[in-house]
Amino acid sequence: MGGVKMLNPRQIYHFLKTKLSAKLGLQYGLDKKAVICIMNILISAATEAEIAPFIAHLSAGWNAISKNVYQQTNIQVVVLVTGVGIAATTYTLTRALSAVKYDLVLQVGIAGTFDSSLQLGNTVFITTDQWGDLGAEDHDKYLDIFGMGLMDANAYPFSGGKLNNPLSEIHAQIDLPQVSALTVNMVSGNERTIVRLSETYNCTIESMEGAAFHYVCIMEQVPFAQVRSISNYIEPRDRSKWQIGKAVKSLNEWLMGFIENL
Repeated sequence: MGGVKMLNPRQIYHFLKTKLSAKLGLQYGLDKKAVICIMNILISAATEAEIAPFIAHLSAGWNAISKNVYQQTNIQVVVLVTGVGIAATTYTLTRALSAVKYDLVLQVGIAGTFDSSLQLGNTVFITTDQWGDLGAEDHDKYLDIFGMGLMDANAYPFSGGKLNNPLSEIHAQIDLPQVSALTVNMVSGNERTIVRLSETYNCTIESMEGAAFHYVCIMEQVPFAQVRSISNYIEPRDRSKWQIGKAVKSLNEWLMGFIENL
């Protein structure tokens, strides 16, 4: 058997897609038995509480390479807690992606939903996100940055004012309902705001970080996915109705299964 050779990220992803095909091995002049393929995955969340069970799972069964870095067989997982909100997510994630090339970046967390047909605890895959409060009030109306003429709604990385995930083959492994999302600085808690956002954007869920995550990943041209579990319905604020524990449990169960089956 020949010596061990390392692949760059593009070759690694190509190898994973083709399941180490003999044809590809010949193409790169590699013996597939001698190749070490490390898929580098970044898992980000706004708070550690949202992914605490997943971190415990990695700590118990994976090799801890360094703080928040775990490895098993051909996968390396880096856990990143960005902090809450658009600014913290943009800064922390951009720094992380500037330092290391990742094959996949996940943002996971909990979210509220406008859709009463979704059950609390359901886990969903957000394929499109957009800003919900980036603009101006015009008396009783709201104008977003596109309506104000400050930006072209179809200028990169936007499409119709939305930040769409350019889905690839790896996303086929995310077997979850696909939904649209809205990102806001202040989560909705009164009827007037809820009606305005629901009628204006017709999105399924609301978070405080998603659009920032999409924006950075699209600009950095890295494969990404945003996955969230539903903790509450978006209605006049009543925390007694929220089911955060159930949402966190569902989210982490999905995340563990997804990573272990890559």
